Amino acid sequence: MRRMIDFFKSSIESKKSVKWIELVALCLLFLCSIFSFGTGMTKIHSNAGQITFVESIEMVRNVEEEDFDEDYTVCDVEYTNGTQSMIISYSYDDYLQLDGNTINAYVFETENGTKLYFDHKDVSTQEIRESYKQKMANDTMAIFNLGTSTLILFISVLVMFLFAKQFTTYEKVWFLSIMVLATIFSVIFPEESANGVNGIVIMLLYLLDTFLNILCELLISKQSRYNFLVSVLVEIVEIVMCIVLMYRFATMVTTLFFWLPIDILSFVNWTKHKDDQEDQLTAVRSLKGYQEVLVILAIVVWTVVVGYFLSGLDIATDFYHNKTLETAVIYIDACASAVGVANGLFIFFRMREQWIAWYICAFLESIINIISGQYVLLILKLGYFTNTTYGYIKWSRYIKSHKEEKLTLF
Repeated sequence: MRRMIDFFKSSIESKKSVKWIELVALCLLFLCSIFSFGTGMTKIHSNAGQITFVESIEMVRNVEEEDFDEDYTVCDVEYTNGTQSMIISYSYDDYLQLDGNTINAYVFETENGTKLYFDHKDVSTQEIRESYKQKMANDTMAIFNLGTSTLILFISVLVMFLFAKQFTTYEKVWFLSIMVLATIFSVIFPEESANGVNGIVIMLLYLLDTFLNILCELLISKQSRYNFLVSVLVEIVEIVMCIVLMYRFATMVTTLFFWLPIDILSFVNWTKHKDDQEDQLTAVRSLKGYQEVLVILAIVVWTVVVGYFLSGLDIATDFYHNKTLETAVIYIDACASAVGVANGLFIFFRMREQWIAWYICAFLESIINIISGQYVLLILKLGYFTNTTYGYIKWSRYIKSHKEEKLTLF
């Protein structure tokens, strides 16, 4: 009896220690995020001080990075001289009038040694102020990415802390491990600006997408109907990403007209099919062989039709500078959206095959992320692969233990 009492005491003390560790981690992450944002904003809005003209140099136009067409309202042309670079924004009409590959750049220097470059010497105070802010934003991008990533990580730990009883130790470790990796990658591989959107904003969208997606995936593996509430936020973020980055339009249309409605309908359907013993669980099932064949045929047809249609559209994006590569991505995106539709239907009908669809989607989207240089999102795909295995095993065990029960679709 004495040993049993000692065991319970040590168990309680251990749980208290874990709680304190979680609270300390929350405080540190929050303070780190506030400090990072504060440092970054201070530098961006700092006073440039006295500006001095240094010299005039010749810069060469970086033609290889240019791929503009009439869809662009602003064309950012880069000129370089060794490690020095200058970006000049032209309208598309002015861009067409460019007839040379060199330009005279006028170099100015601030009191703290920051160099600013202009294509004319008589610069105004407003031009200097804006150029200095942009320069500071680029220089402090790693600081802002750290602030953004620690903020998302803070939210991740907070979710695990507030709903600790709802998750197993494995689930907590998996969830937080993916978010820690995303944090590390966001600092090591910062995003460059694209389509006029600052890389800091793009990174925020990537990290938010990662957080919401893996939380949604985790809830699905737990057969929780509340995954669909998180999924609605996932769809909103991904629609914003497609619009902001001007890419993956097949996925955007599918998300807007299929995923958002199916999330709502699925929540209703899952609510109707609660497990008899555990109210938080949803009863799940599996497909028959001929049904799987029909699904595969539908995916192939969708990929060919949607890919052919989108490849004929002339849509500009900063991510691809090769037409063949862009066409390949369009077809991969079309296939991913087709598998996504099948996945959505599998989830709606509570089918175990949705995990197979997750595998395929994760693989196809990983290819797109690598081609696009979106390395932070590869962490999300790592989360997909690992949790998909976990979810498939959990659902299979449930189906095996309930195989004698008659499970209806609706």
